[in-house]
Amino acid sequence: MTPTAVLPARLCHGIAPAMPDPDPRLAQLAARDPAADGQFWYGVVTTAIYCRPSCPARRAKPANILVFDTLAQARASGLRPCLRCKPDGLSPAARSAALVEKACRLIESAEEMPSLDSLAQAVAMSPASFHRLFKAQTGLTPRAYGAAVLARRARAALEAGASVTAALHGAGYGSTSRFYEADPLGMAPSRYRAGGAGEVLRFAVGQADLGAVLVASSATGVAAILLGEDPQALVRQMQDRFPRAHLVGADAAYEALVAQVVGLVQAPGLGLDLPLDIRGTAFQQRVWAALRAIPPGETRSYAQIAQAIGAPAAVRAVAGACAANALAVAIPCHRVVRADGSLSGYAWGVERKAALLAREKA
Repeated sequence: MTPTAVLPARLCHGIAPAMPDPDPRLAQLAARDPAADGQFWYGVVTTAIYCRPSCPARRAKPANILVFDTLAQARASGLRPCLRCKPDGLSPAARSAALVEKACRLIESAEEMPSLDSLAQAVAMSPASFHRLFKAQTGLTPRAYGAAVLARRARAALEAGASVTAALHGAGYGSTSRFYEADPLGMAPSRYRAGGAGEVLRFAVGQADLGAVLVASSATGVAAILLGEDPQALVRQMQDRFPRAHLVGADAAYEALVAQVVGLVQAPGLGLDLPLDIRGTAFQQRVWAALRAIPPGETRSYAQIAQAIGAPAAVRAVAGACAANALAVAIPCHRVVRADGSLSGYAWGVERKAALLAREKA
């Protein structure tokens, strides 16, 4: 029986064969779009197989393609599953995510950071391939992820009241020198253990035509620029972001700095010539550095930022880093848009995002 003869009449319901006015999903097939995996499947009548959209096999002519809305339809078609893309199982993206998830759990449960070889062996990959996959999925190398895990353990122990020595050794740092070289707290451990009570943040609220502008500074530099309608709401946001800091209302001399920041909001393309106190994880700081490299008046998609930092699969994590940004305009997360160029969410309102972009382009 020829391949076309095995296609029973029951395929007519729910299956869209390619027509002169092609199914828009055929464009995703032509691009081998991994995002389409799980949304639909397709069959090739000349080879009598069905595949997932990202299958690397040679593309068939549109006239020979059948598009299935569900895996059940593909299985019922009489076609065989492809041996290359294995459409009945997890998609390559899902398999990769599962492997990285397993490696993350191994790192988090280990008393000391596992070696790259042992992690790769645990997920049945070569060390080099595993290293590339892990970085693409998380935006961090396995070692950097492990360092973040140790830092999180140390912070939790100090916040629970453990001594500095007990916290750093319990977290997995092999020595005191290793802990201080890593500097995971950004301040002396004893000061962190005390809740950061010694840190002083000066702040003041100014007014721009886009609304209220709260500016807060540490001894290092500007630590927060928040935008909104209600000054009191901005103060509460600042208290939530810096719960351990001692907040001090700024004096008259501080107003000059606030005026500079308000000027930045009024004309975002001019930049801000002030030191910044940028606080975030290693991944967030990589994202924020990429944002600051976007020229005024231009935009980038989340996927382009992920590509720029060497983590093309970490698009959602990039979006999360943008949302966590506490330095509005100075770290220009307003210059990041959707892949189609439309405006996505903005912590300080999409209308403000549109206004900032319009001012830069003007």
